Amino acid sequence: MTMVKIRFLFPILTIFLFFSCARKNETKEESKDDVLSYVDPFIGTGGHGHTYPGATTPFGRVQPSPDNGITGWDWCSGYHVSDSIISGFGQLHLSGTGIGDLTDVLLMPTTKTVDVSLFGKGRDTLPYTSKFSHTNETASPGYYQVFLENPEVDVELTANDYVAYHQYTYKNKEKESSFILDLGYEVNWDKATASGVTIENDTLVSGYRFSKGWAKNQKVFFAIETSNPITGNSLVADGQIAENTNKVEGTKTGGQFFFGTHTKAVGLKIAVSSVSIENAKKNLKSYGSQNFDAVRLETENTWKGLLDRIRIETPVDSLKTIFYTSFYHTQVAPTLFSDSNGEFRLQNDSIAKAEGFDMYSTLSLWDIFRAETPLLSVLDPERINAMVRSMLAYYDQSGVLPVWVLSGNETGTMPGYHSVSIIAEAYLKGIRDYDTEKAFEAMKKTMTGDERGLGPYQEFGYIPYDIMDQSVSISLELAYNDWCLGQVAKEMGKQEDYEYFTKRSKAFQNFYDPNSGFLRGKSSDGTAFHEPFDPKVSNHIEDTDYTEGNAWQHSWYVLHDVGGLIELHGGGEPFSKMVEQLFTESSELKGDNISADISGLIGQYAHGNEPSHHIAYMFNKAGQPWRTQYWSREILNSQYTTQPDGLSGNEDCGQMSAWYVMSAIGIYPMNPASLEYEIGSPLFKKSTIKLPNDKTFVISAPNTSKENLYVQSVKLNGESLNRTYIRHEEIVSGGTLDFEMGPRPNTLWGVGDE
Repeated sequence: MTMVKIRFLFPILTIFLFFSCARKNETKEESKDDVLSYVDPFIGTGGHGHTYPGATTPFGRVQPSPDNGITGWDWCSGYHVSDSIISGFGQLHLSGTGIGDLTDVLLMPTTKTVDVSLFGKGRDTLPYTSKFSHTNETASPGYYQVFLENPEVDVELTANDYVAYHQYTYKNKEKESSFILDLGYEVNWDKATASGVTIENDTLVSGYRFSKGWAKNQKVFFAIETSNPITGNSLVADGQIAENTNKVEGTKTGGQFFFGTHTKAVGLKIAVSSVSIENAKKNLKSYGSQNFDAVRLETENTWKGLLDRIRIETPVDSLKTIFYTSFYHTQVAPTLFSDSNGEFRLQNDSIAKAEGFDMYSTLSLWDIFRAETPLLSVLDPERINAMVRSMLAYYDQSGVLPVWVLSGNETGTMPGYHSVSIIAEAYLKGIRDYDTEKAFEAMKKTMTGDERGLGPYQEFGYIPYDIMDQSVSISLELAYNDWCLGQVAKEMGKQEDYEYFTKRSKAFQNFYDPNSGFLRGKSSDGTAFHEPFDPKVSNHIEDTDYTEGNAWQHSWYVLHDVGGLIELHGGGEPFSKMVEQLFTESSELKGDNISADISGLIGQYAHGNEPSHHIAYMFNKAGQPWRTQYWSREILNSQYTTQPDGLSGNEDCGQMSAWYVMSAIGIYPMNPASLEYEIGSPLFKKSTIKLPNDKTFVISAPNTSKENLYVQSVKLNGESLNRTYIRHEEIVSGGTLDFEMGPRPNTLWGVGDE
């Protein structure tokens, strides 16, 4: 997912004699039951995955990770596996997005005195970069290590919820050990607007960095504690070296901090805050008392406990690596945003306080509503409660629910209001530790506004192409939001609202072209489709009826009324025939500005971007579930690998991986707010889900294999199940779902009235 107007991509090097394989195999031999041994954070750092390999806790506030210093789409996380240079280690990173913000508070160890006046420049000019080799680099949940060749320094990173830990081992003790802090360092859209550094004493450096980019008002305050006394320094502000001072301010500031010769190892602890330097110090004091090894062990144990919530059984180690790495990636975002005292900054610079919950940012709602929040609703409903309360906090400030929040800022990225979808899903699943009436008010007020296409949507019952770009996609997203809101209204006994929003959710019907079978742009007079038309044409986000895609990919985006879409097509058979054609059509794309997000193509199906993610499961509703089984398995097998380019598109804060986690165990939330999970083709012989109520839900498919991909029969808690979905309450109540699999389709299973 990305809304940026980039029309070029850097060439990607193929370097998949991958450096961690030997160490991975050794780990697995040592401890076959340790789920951490199957997590490879380098998966997604190649191709267009845009993940980072650095350290973080689940949903943690800080993400210390290496930054190459390249400006380019495939370096959105700061790092790409094709690179061989490290410019430093920032404390904040985005996981798998199409946006190049953050990488704030860049630190880098070095053993030479550098020209600090060159700070804040491009990579080729920076005086402190280093070469590195992937053979001397490792990563695992909560830990990252690399050897920097030029200064001969071994760098290790770990983190807890609030504090990033750096450990530098200087190999050449004859040289003077030091580190740099470059607050002018920028990549992609990020631009520093103000910064400052203060040396408070010989082991404490504090400061701030304000910037603008995708998020317009980013404020990061920090406190850095060093294990060794700082014996000297050189500070800089906007290219001017400061003399005889312990404090500098400007747009781009920084400094070099020396520890003297014969210093073998130095530890740094870095805490950040959106509120103030004082709060950063409080975070450091509250969470920075332990040493590096203790924090690493604690964070690894946290990850181990979390990833152990789903235990899979398969004889294929590569599948375990893909699964547990995917599971890991689903637990990285959103990220904690409130300080240890509960305070956080909103985009209007007001300071609010989270009382009794954790406040979250990095809310990629258009992505994660599809499978990540449904996964969390099963495994971690309290996290969902906190996310909903976070959304309501943003609503309190802006008057509308959020769309895509970064650093407390609304970016307005991607169509629709999927905060509505997530709140509705939570409410309907009984996850309600928040003011439910306020939540309904927020959803209704948001969906009756006139922003982001809602004006023409309400006036015409759809968005006409001659009024707004991306008219079809935006209308379809809003229609789903309407349906979700209508379901909450129904549950709350608000009949008038239920009828109103349910009627609006039929907007997709306006776009159906019976001659072509596609959903197409419609004029404001309601009489003409948008011409000329070619379903393979893609324009990224301008001069187009579709968002990051084409008609082939977006004509199935009716999550809430698949039956209604099937009816428009004339029934299950013609509908299924056209969806089958989606997967078998040539993968040719046309247009002068084809969206880079159209990736992971199987025919015209694009798994690399989220609007396609539900499509394989639509066959279930058309009476041909064996096609769902075939295509979901094909996607599982072809779009995920153990290599750095093992994701077919942007990870997008967990959604790409959540699709795998859920599909691999055999169920998928095609319509998350329906409380139903469509049955696909389980990849593992057994998956045991540990529920928060101390119960388990076990999915068993003992004879599943590459050949035995078709469902022959299913039993729920020992009773025959002849429907193609399972309900949320049936999962969270605990029990068993048993599959009999075979090599040929059973065209009778799952096609009854249910």
